[in-house]
Amino acid sequence: MSITLIYTVVVLSAIGIIAAIILYYVSQKFMVHEDPRIDQIEEALPSANCGGCGYAGCRAFAEACVEENELSSLFCPVGGNECMNEVANILGLEAVQKAPKVAVLRCNGTCDHRPKTNQFDGAKSCSAASSLYSGETACAFGCLGYGDCVDVCDFDALHMNPETGLPEVDDEKCTACGACVDACPKDLFELRKKMPKDRKIYVACRNEDKGAAAKKACDVACIGCSKCFKECPFDAITMENNLAFIDSDKCKLCRKCVTVCPTNSIIEVNFPPRKIKPEQVAEPTSAGPDSTDKA
Repeated sequence: MSITLIYTVVVLSAIGIIAAIILYYVSQKFMVHEDPRIDQIEEALPSANCGGCGYAGCRAFAEACVEENELSSLFCPVGGNECMNEVANILGLEAVQKAPKVAVLRCNGTCDHRPKTNQFDGAKSCSAASSLYSGETACAFGCLGYGDCVDVCDFDALHMNPETGLPEVDDEKCTACGACVDACPKDLFELRKKMPKDRKIYVACRNEDKGAAAKKACDVACIGCSKCFKECPFDAITMENNLAFIDSDKCKLCRKCVTVCPTNSIIEVNFPPRKIKPEQVAEPTSAGPDSTDKA
């Protein structure tokens, strides 16, 4: 072996050793010390990475939990209260219990209720169609029916109904992550408090036109008559922009608003059939002597 080859091996080995020492020193000097609780919290989370908590993913949410001194502003909608209790135990904090929610579509403009007035030949995307025109019907506020909400749902909780042309929510699969809320360009989805037995009462309309125009565009549109607002004994209904809104936190599911709605725009779901009261027919009274006209 020549002396040149030996020198080459020795020099390259020395350079490698020196470089390794420098890299080790730099890594130790600039090493970011991470709280081990972040990994523990990430393992406790459902790993959905849906963004429903308001953060980019479960890892980012875990980091936020460690940085905060309390958990009132942090909640994982997919894991729910059970998951947040586990997170609180890891951090030694108290979890804030929140009522579970479910997504609802505030539009009942089916093909029967809302006939088409034109046909869109562009890209079958709600976001694309919404940026170009108001829709294939006379209602500029209703569902476009191209299924952007279905595409973004990671939990298979949304499907398009071919008969109605509207998306349908599977309550059992819905995690209230809010992906459909963000995806809908018409702002038709709402996360509402999950009621006992999955019962719901809500106004399935977002049309802000005045009564006559709204009714002409859709048979079941809210016409802003305020009858439900006046009927509600719990102050759960508000009126704004010719449109009624039912607050799920105040609603007691009494269904009084449903019976007074003249257009059936208020939807009731999973309730038993109403009991039909027998009509009370008044018995005819016989005319007495006092009933004769006096001259």
